[in-house]
Amino acid sequence: MSNSNLVYSTETGRINQASQKQSAPKSDGIVRIRRETKGRKGKGVTIVDGLGLEAPELKKLCTSLKKICGTGGAVKDYVIEIQGDNREKIKAVLEKQGFTVKLAGG
Repeated sequence: MSNSNLVYSTETGRINQASQKQSAPKSDGIVRIRRETKGRKGKGVTIVDGLGLEAPELKKLCTSLKKICGTGGAVKDYVIEIQGDNREKIKAVLEKQGFTVKLAGG
């Protein structure tokens, strides 16, 4: 049986519950969009990284991107994953919203 409210670990001792709350990673002001297939059985996804948004805004943006692209997707560790190769569509949408966007990778 697993308990998600861990309060003590034999390695580190008592765990402070307040310190477990994550905040968005710092952004350098450039949003990077890349296509990734590694570990996905050959299925490609578009990764949107470096937005610097908090979780609620990130989830809202992910929902709008999924609607525009007509595909599924998710937010994992402050990174948006959209199914398929939709880099150009996503780049256009983010640039309209005022983000500086770079297409990273191949």
